Amino acid sequence: METQTRSLLDHLSPERRAAIEEHVETLLSELTLEQKVGQLNQVNADFATGTAVADMDLEEGIRDGDIGSVLNFADLDEARRFQELAVEESDHGIPLVLALDVIHGYRTIFPIPLGEAASWNPEMAALSARVAATEAAADGVHWTFAPSVDVGRDPRWGRVMEAAGEDPYLTAETSKARVRGFQGDDLAADDTVLACAKHYVGYGASEAGREYNIVDISETTLREVHLPPFEACLEAGVGSVMNAFNLHERIPASSNDELVEGILRGELDFEDLVVSDWNSFGELIEHGVAGDLRDAARACIEAGSDVDMVSGAYATELVGLVEDGVVDEALVDDAVRRLLTVKGVLGLFDDPYRYFDEERRSQRILTDDHRAAAREVARESLVLLKNEADLLPVDERDDVALVGGLADSATDMLGAWRAEGDPDDVTTLRTTLTDRVESLTYVEGCDRDGAVGDEQLERAVEAVTSADVAIVAVGERYSQSGEAASRAHLDLPGDQRALLEALVETGTPVAAVLFSGRPLAIDWEADHVPALLEAWFPGVEAGPAIADVLLGEDDPSGRLPMSFPITEGQIPLYYNRLRTGRPAEDGEVDLTVAPENHAEKYLSRYLDVPNEPLYAFGHGESYTEFAYTDLTLGTDAVTAEETLSVEVTVENTGDRAGTEVVQLYVSDPVGSRARPVRELVRFDKVDIDAGDSATVSFELTAADLAFWTADETYAAEPGAFEVQVGHASDDITAVERFELVE
Repeated sequence: METQTRSLLDHLSPERRAAIEEHVETLLSELTLEQKVGQLNQVNADFATGTAVADMDLEEGIRDGDIGSVLNFADLDEARRFQELAVEESDHGIPLVLALDVIHGYRTIFPIPLGEAASWNPEMAALSARVAATEAAADGVHWTFAPSVDVGRDPRWGRVMEAAGEDPYLTAETSKARVRGFQGDDLAADDTVLACAKHYVGYGASEAGREYNIVDISETTLREVHLPPFEACLEAGVGSVMNAFNLHERIPASSNDELVEGILRGELDFEDLVVSDWNSFGELIEHGVAGDLRDAARACIEAGSDVDMVSGAYATELVGLVEDGVVDEALVDDAVRRLLTVKGVLGLFDDPYRYFDEERRSQRILTDDHRAAAREVARESLVLLKNEADLLPVDERDDVALVGGLADSATDMLGAWRAEGDPDDVTTLRTTLTDRVESLTYVEGCDRDGAVGDEQLERAVEAVTSADVAIVAVGERYSQSGEAASRAHLDLPGDQRALLEALVETGTPVAAVLFSGRPLAIDWEADHVPALLEAWFPGVEAGPAIADVLLGEDDPSGRLPMSFPITEGQIPLYYNRLRTGRPAEDGEVDLTVAPENHAEKYLSRYLDVPNEPLYAFGHGESYTEFAYTDLTLGTDAVTAEETLSVEVTVENTGDRAGTEVVQLYVSDPVGSRARPVRELVRFDKVDIDAGDSATVSFELTAADLAFWTADETYAAEPGAFEVQVGHASDDITAVERFELVE
């Protein structure tokens, strides 16, 4: 795939670019080798976001020029103090870059990134990142380690909450929107931050869903699944890329010359900064590919990795490696040049204190506009999984029983990676429904961990029995997803299923609101609970956003960015799978029962569950119904140089306005390599009034048909293709064929 990479300097006017380049070269000529190496050393200031590593005296190191960037500073005063030391007390006065993981909001916390992706609206991801950048920059942050663009197909892996799900196209569209939101039009502006695409590359394929585990993927999977979101970020102009923790072809990503120098810098022409993940240089020793930090430092600098996050490998070993003639000093110069260029583009050479302004801080953090944006994004992230007998929306005049500790848990609504998020800023579901429902009874039912005591259960059953409808908040605590939060079992933690069983037995209609950072295995709940609303961890406006949908003020418009399994035994489970030699489709064989003959036995199937997910990628219900008609292609034959137009009519056949996500997939039946059953290539989110229809148009090019061919090139092969349009990856309603001709 041909990537139009934009470097940080490409964004600038010729005059400003020339000025930065000249200043950088002047500094490089003045720095000693020790000072150059110091620029590549990133140290931790405050709270640790990884296993403990050797620390240095931070203030002394800054004065001596041994530190080029700092992460995890405590507050604005500390950030200013660090910058003053660098600018006013070090030899060359080179400002620091100050970094923090700002993942889904800074103080105004938005839904977790997986939830934002469930909006199927990249502008929501851009809005979230724009607000986050505005707030973080007002509090001294220059650089965020986001977006995470890992394609995740195993919900046991806790970090699926940080990215956009199982599909490379949806992940790419969402990720480049986040880059635009963080970086804006000018990184020297006081409301932008440098973005970082992570984790390069393949980290989402951690084996068995276990954090920091090995990765073993083919070249084809690397090229077609895991690289495209990074390519999209490069096209959006992302200024930095972070190494992954994992191996690729048994070589750690941080020292993998093929990945960094070969593909990222060579094929994709990335000219900007590559930073390690926390101590990932040092972890080469644990991986067994380096005997000590000296070996690790040599391997990483030679691979093209620039900044060493906290391992100390560069700081302690790189000078000696150069002086001993083992490492060419030109490699150090290249890395330092890239970091100094970042500092120039951020405007730090012009004004190193541009990000420190108490008045601006007070005006830009947790504003009413930012809260309104958080509510909008949270509303669009909600996915209605099931709505039997149109139980939802709830009538605000009904007697409502609200059950579940998560309904009133402010801290859990923030999710993992909450930056400066404060539970005191959160409006919970209980708080909102108390104000908006005429008769509400709240009982805890279970605590946040899912434990249910006898007295709690008795009170919950009593409250639900007396109500017209029950809303039950269940799911994970925020700490049960995120980094270092892998789960082998994905059912509801604790006794929450038993609570639901008891409440369903009362005969009162039950709607469950699910809070989680990942898809859960909720087979029983899907069979027995009349309505299910996936809320993820929705952020500071959790209560208002959820209530807007529960009470019918907004149509639920989210769609799943990851498949929900029936059971963990199906994992990994994703819609764009390859065809097997012995396929077993649910429509042809009843996979819910054991095989009765050889024709049903010797197929690619389980004995005890269907092959298909509980809820597929793209799934999500509405409070109305939509019908697709008149799928039309502009032609039935197109060349690689031509564009194929696609139109489909979508009609709202229900009695209320609603929002549909129109999903366009392509299927390539025959290729030089086996091709997925279908692949998402376009989508559009449209609002349609009751009884009205809309014509939705798309344009496809040869790039949408290309793949990593048997010739090991990215190309579209001539032949027949199918265009498939529908509500979800498992709910295709219209199909047309065309030919790609030479």
